[in-house]
Amino acid sequence: MLVPRLAVAAIAALMLLSTPACSRNDGPTLSAPDAYGQARAGRLTLIDVRRPDEWRKTGVVPGALRISLAAAQREGGFARQVAAELGGDKHAPIGLLCRAGNRTTHVQRMLREAGFTRVYNIKEGMTGSSAGPGWIARGLPVQACPRC
Repeated sequence: MLVPRLAVAAIAALMLLSTPACSRNDGPTLSAPDAYGQARAGRLTLIDVRRPDEWRKTGVVPGALRISLAAAQREGGFARQVAAELGGDKHAPIGLLCRAGNRTTHVQRMLREAGFTRVYNIKEGMTGSSAGPGWIARGLPVQACPRC
């Protein structure tokens, strides 16, 4: 009687582990230095998804597109704005930045569902997280944005 119960438990566990909804696929990530190097070489477009008050507080990465997730959702869709900025190229490599990697995890998933194929999350963000010390603490370039 013990063997059939173990077999049922093993099958149930296998089914749960193989269900896509139960697995976590956040997508590819980049460290801040790797993202900076790729952006500087012209191989990656950086997109800062924070709010304008956050841009003013910490500054922004030179050359990064500033598409506030909050504002873009009200103004017709974040994915549509990203596509417009990239000339419709959903295969262009994108690096997403926010304060500490939480919003970018959500945005990465949203963009992938919208058909973007090369979306990288810079999970340490501007100010740091468990993924790393962050863009600012690493001493990577930031410029003031007083009119953001």
